[in-house]
Parts: sequence; structure tokens; C-alpha cells
Amino acid sequence: MSNITAKMVNELREKTGAGMMDCKKALVEVGGDIEKAVDFLRTKGLAAAQKKQSRVAAEGAVGSYVHSGRIGVLVEVNCETDFVAKSDDFQNFVKDVAMHIAAADPKFVRATEMDQSFIEREVAIYTAQLKDEGKPEAMIAKIVEGKVKKLSKEVCLLEQPFIKNPDLSVQDLINELTIKIGEKIDVRRFVKFNLGEGIEKRVDDFASEVAKMTGGQA
Repeated sequence: MSNITAKMVNELREKTGAGMMDCKKALVEVGGDIEKAVDFLRTKGLAAAQKKQSRVAAEGAVGSYVHSGRIGVLVEVNCETDFVAKSDDFQNFVKDVAMHIAAADPKFVRATEMDQSFIEREVAIYTAQLKDEGKPEAMIAKIVEGKVKKLSKEVCLLEQPFIKNPDLSVQDLINELTIKIGEKIDVRRFVKFNLGEGIEKRVDDFASEVAKMTGGQA
């Protein structure tokens, strides 16, 4: 068995956030290889994180992010205890998720929330685009089917690549945080505001206005 030093244990702990004893056990299990120990802990931790998803998470926080006074996001993220809700790790995660929503513009939290009317609308748009591009009718159905399969990764928050690290999805971040703090983490809902969205803006014809005031014609 390889000689497991305190330095190795500390290095693994910094990489994974796992406890000292778990880090030591992982290093012993893989013969002292740091990278293999990271994978070992993630595999074990992911299984543990998945078990925690059946728990009730009723605590948490509502986070916000405002960009240039024109885009605003509110997001509710739940955990199991008030103690964790107040921790820096949890609070930073909530802020990151709010910022991600502002940038990535998801429409739903998870794929199960995608309603049929939304999917049908997207299918109609895809079909029209492909027809305009001159794609053969026989190909259109297959292409649209492929686009629909990828749709959840584009519009569902948990499946989107995280803006700060595209190698990880938002769900991957949740899994990592669950492993680190030992509680269920759940993004429950969010709302995004775009300044002026839905308001019919007035378009002024200044030439006509001036003509009316002077009694002339535009």
C-alpha cells in the first residue's frame, strides 16, 4: 500500500471539499493516485447525492441578480436546514444561479416542466426554418426530431452548461454542492424580467408632429 501523507490528504480535500477521513480512505483505495481519488470520491458522492434527492428541502434562499438596470432575476433555491441556507457556499451558489439565468435565459427549471404547447411551437418554428432553407421534405422530420431532443439542454436550467464553467452543467454544480454540504439542494423556481418587455412602445414621427404644430405638411 502506498504511503498516504497528510500533504496528499490536504491536496485531495482542497480539490474535492470532502472530509479528511473520506479523502484518506479514497487515497488508500486507489493506491495514492490523487486524480483517481478525485474520481473515486465523485462517484461515491454522486450516488450519495442522488439518495438525498428524496429528502424534503423547505429551507433555502431567494437570490437576485440585476444587470445594468435592464435585466433582473429572482430565483428560489432550497436546502434542508437554515444553517446551510446561511452558509457562504450556499449563498454563493444562489448568486451564481441567478447570474446564469440572466445570461443563459432558460425557460424552465427542468425537462419535466416543458409543456407540450411550447414544444409544438418550437417544432413549428424549426419546420418553417428548414422549409425556407430548401431542405427536402423527407429530411425535415428527422432534423426536427434531432433538434427537439437537444431542446431541453438549450432551455432547461439544470441541463444548461454553467456560464462560468461550460464543462459542467448546472445540475453538476448542484451535485457537487450536495456532496460538499451533505444536504439536498433544489432549484425550485425563477423569474426573469427584461425592461420594457411586453410594452408596446410608441414610435414618434417627429416630422408629422412638427407639421401639425406649424400647420404645414410633413
